[in-house]
Amino acid sequence: MIFDCHMHTGLCGHAQGTPSDYVEWAARKRLQLVTFTCHIPMDMGGFGNYGIRMKEMQLPQYFQIVDKARKTGDKLGVEVLCGIEAEIFPDERIMALMDRILQGNDFDFILGSLHHFTSLYKERLRLVGAGTDFEKVETYFQDLATGVHSGRYHSISHPDVIRIYGTVSHFDPKEHEESIRNFLQAVVDTDICMEINTSGFIKECAQVHPDPVILDWASEMGVNLTIGSDSHNPQSVGQFYEIVLPLLKEKGFTHLHYHRGGKRIAVPLES
Repeated sequence: MIFDCHMHTGLCGHAQGTPSDYVEWAARKRLQLVTFTCHIPMDMGGFGNYGIRMKEMQLPQYFQIVDKARKTGDKLGVEVLCGIEAEIFPDERIMALMDRILQGNDFDFILGSLHHFTSLYKERLRLVGAGTDFEKVETYFQDLATGVHSGRYHSISHPDVIRIYGTVSHFDPKEHEESIRNFLQAVVDTDICMEINTSGFIKECAQVHPDPVILDWASEMGVNLTIGSDSHNPQSVGQFYEIVLPLLKEKGFTHLHYHRGGKRIAVPLES
């Protein structure tokens, strides 16, 4: 069984095509299941609201267009689930505003993402005195671990995304092994997942998220994985799976996971 658990919709402002278009492409690629995970509304300054995420008033529309895609999937043999890409941020007062949405809606799957390039997180780095690349990366992974322990998320999305988008100019996971392993241990201890995000191949790092070195540590420590293309257009659904799936087997992973109704379901990689 092949699936893709990270796809966006046009409501985020920076994706193209309808959810039904994504499902049709998934069928062409012989995927059996897809999960939409558009960015959660954050109707406050500092999270890059314009052109990055839907507004809260658009949530009913999100559910409506995903439901329409589900009917398309029924005809094509593709199961369609509805998730959300939520935010990770180390301020519980702000996160409490997001919790209202998470708790008030029945999402199949909740991704947690720390978007380091937002103005609010850049201010966070300044306030804690993280001025060097090393300090910024250390703070980022510490904040990821804190997010894991919050219990909000089923999986942590593109966990080393700080390597791109300009917050740091240098990233070598080996220089941050202790803090990255602390994050991975948090994932294991809380029994959630880490995402394999294949969109890194079309970005400046030209590599899967997370880095293969981090995948070695994750395999050694028993981290469970979800997988997603982070698609922002239909043609990206299932992108680079032909590279990533053999890589995961090589690293010693035996299963991938998806979530339906918040419950994790394991699928053998060999299938």
